Order: sequence, then C-alpha cells, then structure tokens
Amino acid sequence: MNLHTLLEARAADRRPVRVAMIGAGKFGSMYLSQARRTPGIQILALADLAPDRARASLARVGWEAGRYDAKSLDDAATHGTTFITDDAMAAIAHPAIDVVIDATGHPAAGVSHVLACCKHGKHIVMVNVEADALAGPLLAQRAREAGVVYSLAYGDQPALICEQVDWARAAGFEVIAAGKGTKYLPAYHASTPKTVWGHYGFSDEMVAKGDFNAQMFNSFLDGTKSGLEMAAVANATGLTPAPQGLSFPPCGVDDLPRVLRPKSVGGMLDHAGQVEVISSLERDGRPVFRDLRWGVYVTFAAGHDYVRKCFHEYGIVTDPTGEYAAMYKPSHLIGLELGISVASVALRKEPTGVATGWRGDCVATAKRALKSGEMLDGEGGYTVWGKLMSARDSAAKKAVPIGLAHRVKLKRDIPEGQTVSWDDIEYDTSSEAVRIRREMEKSFGA
Repeated sequence: MNLHTLLEARAADRRPVRVAMIGAGKFGSMYLSQARRTPGIQILALADLAPDRARASLARVGWEAGRYDAKSLDDAATHGTTFITDDAMAAIAHPAIDVVIDATGHPAAGVSHVLACCKHGKHIVMVNVEADALAGPLLAQRAREAGVVYSLAYGDQPALICEQVDWARAAGFEVIAAGKGTKYLPAYHASTPKTVWGHYGFSDEMVAKGDFNAQMFNSFLDGTKSGLEMAAVANATGLTPAPQGLSFPPCGVDDLPRVLRPKSVGGMLDHAGQVEVISSLERDGRPVFRDLRWGVYVTFAAGHDYVRKCFHEYGIVTDPTGEYAAMYKPSHLIGLELGISVASVALRKEPTGVATGWRGDCVATAKRALKSGEMLDGEGGYTVWGKLMSARDSAAKKAVPIGLAHRVKLKRDIPEGQTVSWDDIEYDTSSEAVRIRREMEKSFGA
C-alpha cells in the first residue's frame, strides 16, 4: 500500500517514471486526465496515428497547451514535457522510456508493440485485451525472457478480477468462480454497429456529442468483450471456462454465493474454479435487483465448520448452506485507475495480472449465415462475435481467434453460430500476429 509514497520519492528525486502511451482514445484519455495530477509520472510520449486527435484529447482532459509542445523526444525528456508523435516504435525505442502503455485495442499492433518492448527493454501495460487474448501466454513468456514486466491494465475488469482472485487465495480460500457483470440478452449476439445504440438507449444526439466508437461498443454488447476478458482472466488465474462458454446467468450481488456455486450443490457452475459473466437483465428484459453490471466478483468456499461459523458471525452473505460466500467490487474506473499498473510495474516490477498459461480463448463465431467469399469484419462488426471457449476445445476445432477475424475472406459457407476455423479462411501466413498466434498454439496447446 505504498505506491503513492514511492511515486512521491521519485518526484522528490526528480526521476519521474517516464511513460510512452500508444493510443489517445477513450481509455487513454481517462488515464491522461489522472497522469497530469500524479506525482512521479511523466508522459514523455503520446503516440497516435492521428496526432491532432491526441492533442484534442489532452486539451479535453485538462492539460495546459505548454505541457505537450515538445519538439522531439529528447526535448521532452530535457524539459519534462510531452512529445506527440505518430511513430509508436520510435517512442518505444527511446532510451528514456520506462513503461509503455498499449491502449490501441488493435490486436496485431499490440503484438508488435510487445515484441518491440522486449527488444528495447521496456515494461508494458496492456490495455489491449484483444492482443492479450490473442497471444498473451506467449507474449508474457517473451517479456519474462527479456527481463521486462508484461501486465494487464488495472482499472479494466480483468486485472481487477485477478486482484480479487489473488486476495481470496492469499487469504486461504478456494476460489469457486470469478468474473464480472454486464448487460446481456441472448439476442445481443446478433447486434451490429447499426443496431447497437438502440440497445444502449443512446440517442443520436448523445452519440454525436460523445467520443463513442460503434464497433467497440457493439463488442461490449454482443458478448465479444466478455469473451476476450474472461479468456484473459482464465489465462492469468488458472480458472477455466465451462464447456459451453459463458452462460451469462442473471444475478444480483446478494445472490452471488447461491448462483455462482457448482450445479452439484444447487448452483449453475459446471465446475469449481470457473470464469463466468453475470447479466444485469433477467431473460425477459427486466432489470436484476442490485445488479453488478459495472463490477467484478469472486465466490469462494469456507472449507470448514469454523470458517462457516465466522461467516455467520460477521454478517457475510452466503448460500443457504453457509459454505459459499462472495466479495465484489460494484464498479470499475477504467483508465482513471490505470496508474496503479504503471506504478506497480515500474516501481515494484510486479504485474497487475499476467498470463501464466493458455486455458481460455475467444473465437470467431458466425452472427448469421455467412457465404463463401465474404470478408469478416472482426470484433464488434456485422459478421462474427467472439465466444469464450476452453483452449483445449479451441485447439481441437482449429478455431480462428476473434482478434484475427478481420479483413479475411471466407473460403466456404459458414452457418449461423458455427466456429470459424483456420481452414475456413484465407489468411496471410507472413503476418507477424498470425505467426505469433500459431506459435502460441503450438507451444501452449498441449
């Protein structure tokens, strides 16, 4: 609990943690709003394919113009300002950079940025869960071999779930389930960028005034983001998906211990040690009482009569048997909390979540009947959504990860609901992201 103290010490020594952030979208903007007020942190470089968008983001979140007018990275390092650039690789390579944040959301770019960080000895915080779900186990291994820290991003739900799992295990509890809440109905799997705003209840005026991306928001709704995030959690914690993937049971916070326990004792879980996402809507569309739409949870077992007695004595909400209990965090602050990861990797050399094996995958699944010759449009698009699957099943099906199901052509018809396989698509074998993914499948598939 001393990250702030360590940051203050770096500020006092005039040795700030120097950060290169790649991507100035919503998540990146949220972190920028906090970084300017955090002692011991300097955003040395802000890289974005549209530098004017980066400048607009800085202005929108309260940065004074004189703080980001550096003429070069060397100039920024000398004067304590920020250099805006469209060259992310040059920023990664600069010797003054300590930590790189990938906030692009682009899986292939994320893979490239991690490999560059390994080459140049930079710690990396991966907001880019798309890249982590694509090849996180191998990327984390490469980082370890390079002597740098690879970390999930605090503030995003996967890292917060990892924290809760670690808390439960460090306290001596068996973790039964962990995951997050979301707004879910089965019909959402077919949602497209054209229909998404109606499901959210956003007016045209709201959309026009906000920095909203239809395809990104659709990914949250159609189940893809949940699949990506739970794959990352499974790979980082050792928890595993159910055989059918995510069930999205309706569940409020008071019912977590009753619902998120194994079927064998009256719950809905396939097995103990499962990742699962709960819905804030009943299947008929009614709101769940005391829902956890924006939060995260962990359920755990007492394991002994004495512990069950303690649960009762201290008012812990349990299932009817008293064996299963839960802890939850009702919300997450997304990029506003990202500084925890930056400080942790830079000052403690500790990740806030990192893949330790390949246990879960998020695979491309047809939203509708698709025809040979059609182009897939990836996460949040019109053609496929990302379904959580065990790594074992993914390998057996030769499944295409959702992160690579973009701008690739189908070689055959695919019925609605079917997993897209490598045999179904034309893909570029020379692509770095494809090569790393196939290497991960070979290295970790067994």
